[in-house]
Amino acid sequence: MTEWDKSTWRNKPRVQMPDYTDPAALAAVEAQLAKYPPLVFAGEAMRLREELGRASRGEAFLLQGGDCAESFADFSADGIRDTFKVMLQMAMVLTFGAKVPVIKVGRMAGQFAKPRSAPTETLEGVELPSYRGDIINELDFTSDARIPDPRKMLQAYTQSAATLNLLRAFSTGGLADVHQVHKWTLDFTASGEAEKYRAMAERIQDSLDFMQSAGVTADRMHTLQTVDFYTSHESLLLEYEEALTRLDATTGKTVAGSGHMLWIGDRTRQPDGAHVEFLRGVINPIGLKCGPTTTAEDLKVLLEKLNPENEAGRLTLIARFGAGNVAEHLPRLIKTVQEEGANVVWSCDPMHGNTIKSASGYKTRPFDSVLKEVQEFFAVHKAEGSVPGGVHFEMTGSDVTECTGGVRAVTDEDLSDRYHTACDPRLNASQSLELAFLVAEELSSRRNGDALAAKAS
Repeated sequence: MTEWDKSTWRNKPRVQMPDYTDPAALAAVEAQLAKYPPLVFAGEAMRLREELGRASRGEAFLLQGGDCAESFADFSADGIRDTFKVMLQMAMVLTFGAKVPVIKVGRMAGQFAKPRSAPTETLEGVELPSYRGDIINELDFTSDARIPDPRKMLQAYTQSAATLNLLRAFSTGGLADVHQVHKWTLDFTASGEAEKYRAMAERIQDSLDFMQSAGVTADRMHTLQTVDFYTSHESLLLEYEEALTRLDATTGKTVAGSGHMLWIGDRTRQPDGAHVEFLRGVINPIGLKCGPTTTAEDLKVLLEKLNPENEAGRLTLIARFGAGNVAEHLPRLIKTVQEEGANVVWSCDPMHGNTIKSASGYKTRPFDSVLKEVQEFFAVHKAEGSVPGGVHFEMTGSDVTECTGGVRAVTDEDLSDRYHTACDPRLNASQSLELAFLVAEELSSRRNGDALAAKAS
């Protein structure tokens, strides 16, 4: 491996990044950010790596979820709380199905930049630069709004710091108490179509009641009141990432201080590109999106560049192919990993390959397609003898109408009711929890199958 420092990415080809028109203003913002405290610390990132190492062996399961792109305008404590709570509820359901710890990683406190399929967009004959997230430019369709503004990085930092502060308080201040989290059951299971969810919820409640009656309470066991909750985002705006990167005094290693886990998108995973170059040198756990165009040869190079020591928990491969395409693409990548003897966590992103435009003109994702891709992901791993280690959802704790389907069926006509996303459609709280129940069924089936196989041998 060639020499690395946090600036060597600047000598590599860059894609999906803005061209700032005022270099002096950009330099001033970078210098200011470099003086700010990091948002996360090396010890936290290393602890997440250890937990992900267990997920790579099937001893834990990764739940990663949150906004497609965080917003400055919609920032609120209630929004953070609602998404945090739904993720805890999902994690409880998944833990019940998998019988292993669930690693909770939010797409929060830094998910402000978005890659786009085209550099410009046209509306009523007017062509302007694409909106790339609040950390770069603005959603309003005007020339001034679409000019990249480096000062937005300072606002993104401030909002991320406030979000992390609140998440840490929620994680240790009682909201995460296992005896409180179960209160989701009443609203979600009201539908007559949700009998199987109701049955699982009742079994979870029975387990909690037994713990309570046996004296296993939060007062006696502090761990029942708290959770470890980590943050993640796509490492897209590298000027921001470099400015928050620090040398850890304890380990002597470099940590990206913007979030616990960073990932490389399907559009920025060029082996010789700037994004791969930057992330190969930090000690954070890294995600790598793998789409239909990911080749076995590219994956081999990326495995070597991003995890040269082959450490468990360092690299998560996030598969995103679209429903109906998983069996065509995932097996070859699994075989490549197996041939290389690589330690990875396999995670399923069933969102990005299933985006369509509805009849009413809204960008949406059908719940059935999201579920189908998850089921195909598990089926392929079963056939290949590999470990399905996690799921990656774009979701919110708010009652939005952005994805169609689910038990509380959102129709095409409903999309306009509460379509609030600035970029991609998100699962709402009900759909997120429903999906958790369905994933739990897959995990339970896999666990029971493994137990039968062990008994037979």
